[in-house]
Amino acid sequence: MSHLSILPTVLRDETLLAAALQELKLPVLHGGSLPGFAGEAEAVLLQTELAGGLRIGWRRQSDGSLALVGDLQRLGRTQSPQQLIGRITRCYATLQALRSAAEPWANGTHPACFQGVVQGSAQLSV
Repeated sequence: MSHLSILPTVLRDETLLAAALQELKLPVLHGGSLPGFAGEAEAVLLQTELAGGLRIGWRRQSDGSLALVGDLQRLGRTQSPQQLIGRITRCYATLQALRSAAEPWANGTHPACFQGVVQGSAQLSV
């Protein structure tokens, strides 16, 4: 019998979480539910399947954060839940930092951005 744990996280962006899972070579499944104790199921926004067929997922909390949903006891038999969650969280944070760093340059309006013409027709954008 599975007992699902629901752990609050600092993750908020479903798109970034999906990208982090993909970066870690974990399959991304949108929606669905995870089977729980006595035939109950927990609806999730996003889930992934780990080695051995075990699935974990994330559901939206009332404060907008994403809570991890999974059978952590069963997961602990094959790998460290703390290490897995740590890998996912670090990858998410890295992608979030990269996205934040790129935002000022995305529309070309950052003060350090300029366009110029070099040797006639060649354009230079920095």
